[in-house]
This record gives sequence, C-alpha cells and structure tokens, in this order.
Amino acid sequence: MMKKPLLVIAAGGTGGHMFPAQALAEVMLRKGWRVKLTTDARGARYTGGFPHSVEIEQVASATFARGGKLAKVLVPFRILGGVVSAVVKLRRDRPEVVVGFGGYPTIPAMSAAWLLQLPRMIHEQNGVLGRVNRLFAPRVDAVACGTWPTDLPEGVEGVHVGNPVRGAVLERAGSGYIAPGDYPMSVLVIGGSQGARILSDTVPGAIATLPPEVLRNVRVSHQARDEDGERVTAFYAEHGIAADVQPFFHDVPARMSEAQLVISRSGASSVADISVIGRPSILIPYAAATGDHQTANARGLVEAGGAIRIPESKLTVESLSEQIALILGNSQGATQMAMAALSVGKPEAAESLVALVEMLASKEE
Repeated sequence: MMKKPLLVIAAGGTGGHMFPAQALAEVMLRKGWRVKLTTDARGARYTGGFPHSVEIEQVASATFARGGKLAKVLVPFRILGGVVSAVVKLRRDRPEVVVGFGGYPTIPAMSAAWLLQLPRMIHEQNGVLGRVNRLFAPRVDAVACGTWPTDLPEGVEGVHVGNPVRGAVLERAGSGYIAPGDYPMSVLVIGGSQGARILSDTVPGAIATLPPEVLRNVRVSHQARDEDGERVTAFYAEHGIAADVQPFFHDVPARMSEAQLVISRSGASSVADISVIGRPSILIPYAAATGDHQTANARGLVEAGGAIRIPESKLTVESLSEQIALILGNSQGATQMAMAALSVGKPEAAESLVALVEMLASKEE
C-alpha cells in the first residue's frame, strides 16, 4: 500500500492562526494526505473544529509576552528544547511539506524544517507580518499572504492567496442577503479573543439608542468575554432588546449568513469570513495589534465600500449608533455594501494555498 504524503501544520493560539490552518487541513485530507497539527494549549481550544483524522500534537508554549522574570529567562531554553524535539520527530516521520501559520508554536516546527532542509512555507493572515513569521520569511521556500498588500521584509516576495476559510464558511459563500426592513433584523457582534471588551462597552448602548422604528426589529448575537457576559446580558434585558450573549459562538458562519449587519474587530479571519459570505460590516480595528495590522486588514473591505471603519480613538456609543442606524435604515445601501464585501472575498484561498503546498512537494521528489 502506498504511503500517504504527510503535511505538518504549525499554528499558534488564536483563531486568526487556527482557522486558516483548519481550512488547509480540510482540503489536504480530501486530497489523500496525512495531516499533523502542532499547536499549544491556547491553540488547542480551537481544535474541536478540525477533522478527526488530523493528528494533533500539543507543544509547550514559550512566549516573552507573558509570565514573570524567571519565565522570560527560561523562554529561550524552552524554545530550544522544542526545536530539538521537533527535529527528532520530523526525522522519524518525515513530512513532504511543513507550513507555519504564525504564533510561538510555529518556531520549533519551522526551525526543525529549516535545519533538515525540508520544503517549508509560511502563511501570513495579516497585512503586517507577525513576529514569528517575520523571523522565518527569509528562511522559507514561499510566503503566502492573506491580506494584500502585505508589508514584507526587504528581498522577500509574497504570493497573494487570500485567507482560507473553513468549510462551514464556504458552504455559505455568497448566500442571499436579506436587506434591512420593517421585520426582524439580526446584528452579529464578534470581538476576537483579545479585543472583545471595547465592543461589550459600546455596542449594547449604541443599539439601545437606535431610532425606535429600527430598534423594535433588532435581534442581537453578541460574543462577549466570560467576565463581561453577565453585565452585557443584563443591559440588553433591561432595555428590552432580544439578545443571545455567549463567550464563543460555534456557529458563527450560520449567524453571519443570517445577519443584516456584522460589528467586528478586523482580525484577518473575521474579515475573510465577512467578505466570503458577503455582509455589510462596521469594523473597529484593535489598536494594540502588532504594527496596527488590523487597520491594514480592514483596508480592502473599506475601500471597496463593503465596510465602515471606526478607529478605537473615535469609537463612542453615539458614533457607533449613528453608523448602525445608517446601515439598518437604508436597505439599498446595505445591499450595495453586501455586494461590495463579496467583491473582495477570496473563497478560493484554500485551493490556492493547497496548490503552493503541492508545488513545494513536487520539487522535493
């Protein structure tokens, strides 16, 4: 029996890294490959959506961003230990290609692939390279970019493939948009793992101050952090607003396809989902994001007319309420925004990434 080719995927602990990794895994399995995923404890929270046949390996995370002085001193040793362990594993079960999606768990796998001279590539979701991807960009065979243009180090060329979206999103690609009107309207609020608090602070108040003729029809799905959930739920209830508040929605694609409006951070995965499904959005880039990459992520949607961007510094209950009312009160304008969002979507991103993986594998043969 012919041995299946092996793809090793390394991805760090945020949805931004894990969702495109999942999209690639789904397609490679269908093409008859074996897929191994290496991630850390934070990334493991997102593995529930991965196909069961993906072999998942959890590595000890090592980041300079968290922990006390001692933890920071130990980081290089933990990374080195991770690299040695990865070299042993990759020599024992040699992959055809190694793909890194960023985040600290990418370091051991990509370092080992470099040392063993295995075909390797990185995929950068954002318009500005993350720290780990910046380190490996000059040391890989290909740099696939999710957002275009991407700010790349000098001498490094990128290939614009787009950000792969999961199968559940693709199933709803371009699904029919029901324009706002005098009937129930859904607003979906998603904040990403790091920056959801500001949305919990402003969105409920902004919705409560909408004109009565709009407000009476609004239904809200609001993703709020655990510590904010109770007060957000209480606020909506006090103001008689129908709202489903949860720390994590496992059915974001379904909720998005039913929404008249999406209010979101402009993380790369969220922007990709919004443009592939095709929904009007209000984007609030996370100001603390490395290199202000969320502003870069929002650019394509905003310039196409599919989204309204509100910088954090300008975000108030009043400014947000005004923009929500503008979209939900104008059915023709909202429909145009939905079409504009679709125009920048790249539903073929996973296939483009797969083509790059297969090209690297064929060079090795």
